[in-house]
Amino acid sequence: MKKTILITALLFVLSFSAQAQLLQIGAKAGLNYANFSGTNIQTDAITSYHAGLIAEIKLLDKFAIQPELLYTTQGATYKTALGDFENELGYIAIPVLAKIYLSKSFSLELGPQASFLLSEKSEFDVSDANTFDFALAGGLGFKITKNIFINGRYVLGLTEVSPNADAKNSVLQFSAGFMF
Repeated sequence: MKKTILITALLFVLSFSAQAQLLQIGAKAGLNYANFSGTNIQTDAITSYHAGLIAEIKLLDKFAIQPELLYTTQGATYKTALGDFENELGYIAIPVLAKIYLSKSFSLELGPQASFLLSEKSEFDVSDANTFDFALAGGLGFKITKNIFINGRYVLGLTEVSPNADAKNSVLQFSAGFMF
């Protein structure tokens, strides 16, 4: 009887440990260097931020799926004859990335990102931004320790920021985070 309880407890602990290795949840935050691409208007990049939750679902030894839920600010500065005007767009972004481990610490991250507009701060009277933005994201990640990581990513917008402009989001992101 004691052996059965001991073996059952041991199997329970081992199965919990195996599941913990399959799913990790964490948080990350970082800087954005955002601009608009594909536009005829002269724009300059703005420095902004992103923060949110991250999960890693390990499917194979060197392959995982990494969904994220981020608040991210993007936009650009316009140069006109009247001066410079900044347009900042706040999104809830949901990237779902394939994470390929190149080594124990380095990983390649690629996948789509869907973003939903929450706010628009503009120094001129234009509030016609599209409420949905679809993009492709790609970058590199580095695990400093088992729980602490950094990564760099480029997010290329595929949809226009506004129906009145031929501009798409273009964002370079640098992040640091912690996995629980």
